[in-house]
Amino acid sequence: MKCPFCGAEETQVKDSRPAEDGVAIRRRRFCTACNNRFTTFERTQLRDLTIVKTDGRRVPFDRDKLARSIRIAMRKRPFDEDRIERIVNGIQRRLETETEAEIPSRRVGEIVMDTLRGVDQVAYVRFASVYQNFSEARDFQAFLGKLDKT
Repeated sequence: MKCPFCGAEETQVKDSRPAEDGVAIRRRRFCTACNNRFTTFERTQLRDLTIVKTDGRRVPFDRDKLARSIRIAMRKRPFDEDRIERIVNGIQRRLETETEAEIPSRRVGEIVMDTLRGVDQVAYVRFASVYQNFSEARDFQAFLGKLDKT
C-alpha cells in the first residue's frame, strides 16, 4: 500500500480490527519513509459492477459517489455515520447480487429511493428531488401528494 503522504511503497500495518459491523477491516498503517500514520479499509467485493448511464455511457460503480449522495440526502437528520455506512453497504450488496454486472443508473436510483423510503422520509424526498429532477415547487407538491396516498 502506497503512503498517501510521500508515495513510498513500503508501509506497515500496525493494527487491524473489524469495522462496519464486520463487513470491512480497518487497518492503521505506518509509513517507514516519512513516519506518518493513515487508515485504510478493506471490503469484500462480490464482483465488478458497471453503471449504464441514461446517455449510454458505461462507468465503473463508485461506492464513494453513492455514499456522498446518501450523506447529502441525510444531512442534518438524526443518523450517525455508522448507520449511513450500513445503508451504503446494504445497497452495494443488493447491486452486487443483481443478475447482471451492468446495471442501469435508473435501477441504482430506484434501489436508493426504496431504501431511503424505509429509513427516513425527509431523506427520501431530498434524494427524489434530485433523482427525479424537480424544478418547481409543484413537483414537490405532486410527489408529496403521492407519498401521502401510499
